[in-house]
Amino acid sequence: MSARNSGKLNRLLAELGDTRLVSSRWLRAHDYSNSLVARYVGSGWLVSPARGVYMRAGGRLQWDGVVRSLQVGEGLPLHVGGRSALALQGHEHYLRLGDAGAITLYGPQSPPGWLGKLPLEQGFEFMGKGPFDLPAVPAAEASEKVLSEVGLTWHSVASGLDALVCSTPERAMLELCDGVSDAAGVYEADALMQAMTTLRPQRVALMLHHCRSIKAKRLFLALADRHRHAWLPRVPLEDVDLGRGKRALVPGGRLHPTYQITLPGDLDEHLA
Repeated sequence: MSARNSGKLNRLLAELGDTRLVSSRWLRAHDYSNSLVARYVGSGWLVSPARGVYMRAGGRLQWDGVVRSLQVGEGLPLHVGGRSALALQGHEHYLRLGDAGAITLYGPQSPPGWLGKLPLEQGFEFMGKGPFDLPAVPAAEASEKVLSEVGLTWHSVASGLDALVCSTPERAMLELCDGVSDAAGVYEADALMQAMTTLRPQRVALMLHHCRSIKAKRLFLALADRHRHAWLPRVPLEDVDLGRGKRALVPGGRLHPTYQITLPGDLDEHLA
């Protein structure tokens, strides 16, 4: 191998580290031809866990490394949100069994097809843009301040691992509420809301203002009211559109008198 190609290989291996993946598109954009990549694979330097994507031989295929690769390497404005963001921030014991295995991703454009073909224990569930009219922020250029303005934050899955862009609890709870379609979903959202004792009123107000889902906003507020969180009276709601009329979320439920949305009558039993 020539000195030039040897240098290119070393740069690529350093870029990949232990958990990073790169796509064929990324490799072409960084002047790694198809023939050169094939040579790296044939020589045992690279492996391809799915068609169109590569990682360092001996590297660890982990869901967080995959997401980091999409966010920072591929430059996609995707973030971990909803159920998965809440689990990462310490609330996984409130989630329904069987749901925590899917990593919920949000963003304005679909992730690449190879994402669903990786041999990972966890799957990925792409939720689309979600209920907000906030601008997408590419992680590669995002400071904590810029992320904060749209309800996102950098979060490390574990000590020593690269941080991922995730929803803050305020945004994640509204994302979760947006996806609720039955009583089981309300039970889960209610258990999670009980733990939301430290939400920030101004951040809650910002997320409510930019949330387009009337259902999500009403459910969020009704559950917060039910648990009498101290932050709720300090949330300015004057400019928050809560729609008109009643919302029947579950059949035969109990109508919340303030937020006009039906909740299951047996919430207390499920919380216990």
